[in-house]
Amino acid sequence: MNTGSRSKAQIIRSHTITYFNILNLVLAALVVISGQYKNMLFMGIVIFNSLIGIIQELKVKSLIDKLSVITATKAKRIKGEEIEEIPISQIQKEDCLLVTAGDQIVADCTVLTSDGLEVNESLLTGESVPVLKKAGDTLYSGSFITAGTGTGRVLHTGEENYATQLVRKAQTKRRATSEMQDAIKKIIRYVSYTIIPIGMILFCIQYYRVGNSFPNSLVNTVAGVLGMIPEGLVLLTSVSFILGVGRLARKRALVQEMEAIEALARVNILCLDKTGTITTGELMVEKVLPLGASEAEIENILGCMAYTFTDVNATGKALQNYFHDGSQIPVTERLPFSSTRKFMGITTDTSSYLLGAPDFLTSDDELLNKAESYSQKGLRVLLLCSCPILYRSPDEIRQSTPLALIVLADCVKENAMDIFNYFAKQGVDVKIISGDNPATVSYVGQQAGIPNAEQYVNAATLPEDFDALRKEVKKYAVFGRVTPEQKQQIIKAYQANGKIVGMVGDGINDVLALKDSDCGIAMANGADAAKQSAHIVLLDSDFSSMPDIAKEGRTIIANIERVSALYLTKTIYSVLLCVIFIIIGKSYPFIPIQLSLIGATAIGIPSFLLTLEKNDEVTTHGFLRHVLHISLPAAIILVAILCAIQVFQAHFGWSPVMTRTLNLLSGGILSLSVVGVVCRPWNRRRTLILLGITLIFAGAFFLFPDFFSVVRFFPVK
Repeated sequence: MNTGSRSKAQIIRSHTITYFNILNLVLAALVVISGQYKNMLFMGIVIFNSLIGIIQELKVKSLIDKLSVITATKAKRIKGEEIEEIPISQIQKEDCLLVTAGDQIVADCTVLTSDGLEVNESLLTGESVPVLKKAGDTLYSGSFITAGTGTGRVLHTGEENYATQLVRKAQTKRRATSEMQDAIKKIIRYVSYTIIPIGMILFCIQYYRVGNSFPNSLVNTVAGVLGMIPEGLVLLTSVSFILGVGRLARKRALVQEMEAIEALARVNILCLDKTGTITTGELMVEKVLPLGASEAEIENILGCMAYTFTDVNATGKALQNYFHDGSQIPVTERLPFSSTRKFMGITTDTSSYLLGAPDFLTSDDELLNKAESYSQKGLRVLLLCSCPILYRSPDEIRQSTPLALIVLADCVKENAMDIFNYFAKQGVDVKIISGDNPATVSYVGQQAGIPNAEQYVNAATLPEDFDALRKEVKKYAVFGRVTPEQKQQIIKAYQANGKIVGMVGDGINDVLALKDSDCGIAMANGADAAKQSAHIVLLDSDFSSMPDIAKEGRTIIANIERVSALYLTKTIYSVLLCVIFIIIGKSYPFIPIQLSLIGATAIGIPSFLLTLEKNDEVTTHGFLRHVLHISLPAAIILVAILCAIQVFQAHFGWSPVMTRTLNLLSGGILSLSVVGVVCRPWNRRRTLILLGITLIFAGAFFLFPDFFSVVRFFPVK
């Protein structure tokens, strides 16, 4: 859920009308009935918490709304001789729209013109094989263009088609993984089921069996129920995520799902494409090697091919920079480049020509070995060949004549090695999944310092059986010649192996992998479909910002993990005390005002201060197990101490006020001890935090004994 997508009214409602807030109001009403108004102090904390949540989310919403404009889906409308970009809400019937590769279709249209227009309708049909569209065919809202360009006339708008639900449809992606959120929701669900029946039974025991007065029975019941509510944990988590969205936005990362912050923090496999992440994305022609054709012939063909397509990728720009404009040569048929078939083509008056990956266009071993020798040096190689007809897939190619090899080079980013060193230190394995030659990708990966980049595989040789694929992916760090469907399967294979997988991409060929990863990260300058399918969008389109973003995510999650033990300790010992004191038929050991003191000093203040620290030591797995490792033993120890106090009270004949005094001291000291455990490893700041809250607790205990219903240690003069 993106904070920018909610209205102000929705934000206020979400922080005020909650199950726990309503429960707290009921408890406050019971305290009013009892007449012991000082025990309503907890409502001040509830109101303060709600205000903090509302103010923080409204501030973040303002920031996110400004940034979201950058990634908003727009349409290109043809009006007269001009092309204008408009919000999808302004599209009207009969409008003429221009669509190019990477665009998401925002309204049902009838195709008017098609220049090799291919459409992926997987978000609607589940079938990812691109569909060739011709004039008269229908373009469905929610699909996206994989190749070519075209124009279409709008058939439907508003509720008549999918346009108004475009974002929702693009987000048929896997929800970002949130182990922490799932664990907290599970705790809340179990507590919610038990809190009302336990509260009712506790009141009956206090009133009928213990023999307390009606007001005291109410107050004791409120104390028992109040301690069970982990509302502070819920608030801490939601506010931390909201603030995290804001901090990441200031680092130019737009979080489209709050859960993505945790998913990013826990990622231990990071998959990425080579272009735009490791390399600059810019290419240049290094050399042209004729293979039986004259230089003039090659110049004419490639000049024509480079300038005949309106949709130009990095390879097309490199060809345009090297060859003269040959667009004056008549072209009767065009086949745009597709990441699925790995080549492009044209038909002229004389012949048809294909340009693409050599291993997709020829089976000539000598030629492939020659191309491979350049690939081993980290260079990209294209094969130009002529053929009798314009083949549309590698399987159709029956006859082709090689004309030339074109060698291109791309550059590794200067800071690439530092980026991958950071991820290696954080225990994140980087995998390159690219459509390029695996040897080329491997060489570039080694230059960038990616561990095990020499272990590469041609994806065409990977098994189709999923169980076999799960075993194979463990062997490699580089996957070359990968189709969009294979990217998706490789992501799923790592997930099936128990990994938390992040995927970085910007192209239409990355959409399937982005939407099925645990945390999909897209570039703002990438395809619309990629941005809509991702969980996080890098607004500067700069992969070098990933370490800072990952650190921010890890800090947020690590701090929540650490302080969650403080909240769960109180919830666990409160539940256990309620059950035990129901069974033994004794007066509940705390009153609400005492729990408010423990909650403020040993939970609220330290959790707030500790979540502001810079700390990226996040546990990869087992949030609940990690938290219970601290909170469960502490809760059991406190329950044992309080039960022992009950035994000693009966033996030594202590007064009720002395018993409450010992109960509060025990609860406070043990809760402060949990803070001490959570603060490890110690530093000056954490030492001051523990010292400060200890002094506050001691000051309240000794200076205001009557207010907290404990023994007065220092007599009034």
